[in-house]
Amino acid sequence: MFGFQKIFKLVTLLLATCSISFILVSHSPIDPVQTYVGADMIRVSPEQRENIAEYWGLNDSRIEQFFNWGKAVLHGNLGTSLIYRAPVVSVIGERFVASLSLMGIAWLLSGVIGFILGIIAGMREGAILDRLIKGYCFLLASTPAFWLGLLLLIVFSVWLGWFPVGLVSPAGVLTEDVSLAERLRHLFLPALTLSILGVANVALHTRQKLVEVLQSEFIRFARAKGERGFLLLFRHGMRNISLPAVSLHFASFGELFGGAILAEQVFSFPGLGQAIVQAGLGGDVPLLLGIVLFSTLFVFTGNLTADLLYQFIDPRLRRRGGR
Repeated sequence: MFGFQKIFKLVTLLLATCSISFILVSHSPIDPVQTYVGADMIRVSPEQRENIAEYWGLNDSRIEQFFNWGKAVLHGNLGTSLIYRAPVVSVIGERFVASLSLMGIAWLLSGVIGFILGIIAGMREGAILDRLIKGYCFLLASTPAFWLGLLLLIVFSVWLGWFPVGLVSPAGVLTEDVSLAERLRHLFLPALTLSILGVANVALHTRQKLVEVLQSEFIRFARAKGERGFLLLFRHGMRNISLPAVSLHFASFGELFGGAILAEQVFSFPGLGQAIVQAGLGGDVPLLLGIVLFSTLFVFTGNLTADLLYQFIDPRLRRRGGR
């Protein structure tokens, strides 16, 4: 029953996101033929333009275009990108490899740092340290990703010169010739931008849950037996505060992907986020819908993983699901 519900939710989610995305991009004023031809548009005759539109199926009605695309997807064909002149699957695969390293590092750092800060703030409720952490998190929660990225870029790249301005590798250097240290230098600022912004939610939720746990009856009983400090937390409270932290952090895949789009634009990072912006601005419907499909699956996988881990951590949920 659990699996059927998840599959039904996934199918309806994919249909909804693809339909809305297609409607929005189909009403865009951008001409896909002009995007495909590029700067040579003035040299293209009306006959050639008509042939290009017919080749890409742009003369069909919007409903026919959507259903033709859907049939191709069911056969495993996401189409060909108008901008990159390559299969959408290969474009997504190539760009996702770059984005995965960026989002993976940022996701791990934000989760670990946020969880630690939340524990420290919860253990010191009302103290100066608690107020500082809360103020820091509230400030981060209201900070736009692109603004923070520009600030880090100005300070560490322009003023100090410690890190490159952007890109995933030095300009003019072959990919196979780039060292691991150089890749990490290019990856540091975008990953730092995403990880800093992701700390706030985990830290605030962990703090609030810890405060509730420390006020519970079983914690008072443990304190009456002489247990104190982080040993008390580790023995009696860690599982209770880890559950919401795990669920929240895995459910943040959507926010992570959205933040990666802005960060990749600021740092000219050639990832999936930059590709979806170019697809939207260029009217590249196959690539845009392909990335929408992939990102929906990506976010859904994060939420599903959170549900499974939730049941693994809390045995009560496993027993409830087995009834």
